[in-house]
Amino acid sequence: MFVRLLQSLLCLSLCSILQAQAPAQPAITPGMIQKTLAGAPDAATLGQLHEKVTRLFGKQNLLKGKPGTKIEGTTVAWAIMDMGAARVVRGNDTVIGEMVRLGDDGLQVLVKTMANFQEFNYRIEVDGMARVAGMVHLEHYEYTADSEKQPGVPEGRLETFEWNKSKVFPDTHRGVTVYIPQQYKAGDEACLMVWQDGTRHVDPKGSMRASTVFDNLIHQKKMPVTIGVFVDPGRKSSQKPGEKAANRSAEYDGLGPAYSQFLLTEILPEVEKKYEVKFRQDPEAWGIAGGSSGGICAFTAAWERPDKFHKVLSWVGTFVDIRGGNAYPYLLRVTERKPIRVYLLDGVNDLDNKFGNWPLANRMMEASLKYMNYDYRMDWTECFHGSRGMAPHLPEALAWLWRDVK
Repeated sequence: MFVRLLQSLLCLSLCSILQAQAPAQPAITPGMIQKTLAGAPDAATLGQLHEKVTRLFGKQNLLKGKPGTKIEGTTVAWAIMDMGAARVVRGNDTVIGEMVRLGDDGLQVLVKTMANFQEFNYRIEVDGMARVAGMVHLEHYEYTADSEKQPGVPEGRLETFEWNKSKVFPDTHRGVTVYIPQQYKAGDEACLMVWQDGTRHVDPKGSMRASTVFDNLIHQKKMPVTIGVFVDPGRKSSQKPGEKAANRSAEYDGLGPAYSQFLLTEILPEVEKKYEVKFRQDPEAWGIAGGSSGGICAFTAAWERPDKFHKVLSWVGTFVDIRGGNAYPYLLRVTERKPIRVYLLDGVNDLDNKFGNWPLANRMMEASLKYMNYDYRMDWTECFHGSRGMAPHLPEALAWLWRDVK
C-alpha cells in the first residue's frame, strides 16, 4: 500500500515537472489566421478563430479602435471591431483588401503576405470613413545556423556589473556585460572585442545574438578565443530606470580620444581585475563593434588608438553631420593609412534627414577606404536603420574580421 502511494506521488511530481517544462501552446499568428481563412472554415472554426484573434489583438484595443497590426515575417494581419463593411487602404489610396467578418459582434480581419523591405501608412475604412490608421514596417531576415544554439557547442558565460565611477564621463552610470568563452583558461591571454549598446546585442534572445555567434564561431575556429565586453551608453544619475541613455550621443558621436580613453583606463582594467582575465596586447587581437552612433564610435576608437584596436565592425554608421562625423570620409583621404581593418554594412532604406543621408555617408566612407587601400569590406543590403539588417550577417562579418588571428 505504501509503495503504491509512493509511486503515485512520484508520478504526480514527475507529471508536474514535465508540464512545467512543456512549452506553452503557441498563440495564433498571422500565418495561422491566413491558413485558416484560406480553408473555407465552417461556423465552428470561425468561432474558434474569433476567440483567438480577439486575444491576439486585445478586446479592449479592438473596442477602443486603437491602431495596430500583427506581423509574422512579411505576413500582416489587421483587425477591427465594427458592424459596417471594412477594408484596409494604403496611405496612397491603394486598397490592400476587404476585411473578413468573423462573428456577429463586428470583429473583422484581413491578412496579407506582402513584399519585404517596405514601410507604408495605412487606414482601416468602414463604409468609406477612416476608423483606424497606422504604419506597417516590413523588414524580415532569416538567420543562419551560426546564429542559433547548436548541440555540442560549448557556451560561454555572461557576467554583468554596473559602472558609476567614470572620470572621463562623470555623473554617468551604465551596465556592462562580459562574455567569457568556455574555452578560456585562467591565466591565458585572450582576444578582445568591445561592443557599444552592449546589453541588447549580447542577449542570446535578442536580434543580434552575439554571444551565440561567438560560441559557434569560436567552436569552429573561425574566430579565436575572444572575450566580449558589451558596454551600455551612460545614463545620467538623475535619469529613471528605462529612460534612454542621455549621454549616448556625447560618448558615441563625438570625434576625439575620450571614448577610447574611457575604455582603456576604466572599463577594460575593471574587467581584467573583476573576472581575472587577461587580454592579448597585440592590437591585431583587439576589435570593437557598434551600430548607428555606436558604429561611428567604434571607428573613432580605432582611428584614435590604432595601437590598440585593429578591427572595426560598424553597421548603419552615423557618418553624418552630428558632432562632426561627416568629416571622416575626407580625413581618411588626407591622413596616412592606419593599420585597421574595417567592416561596414548599410542599407538603401537607411535614414535620410536634416543631419544627412546615411547610405550616401557610408558610400563615401566606402569610397575613401578604397581610395586609401584599406583592408575593408562593405556589405550593402535593403535594411532600414537599426540592427535587424546586421544580425543575420554577423557570423560572416566576424569570420571575415578575425580570419587571420589564431
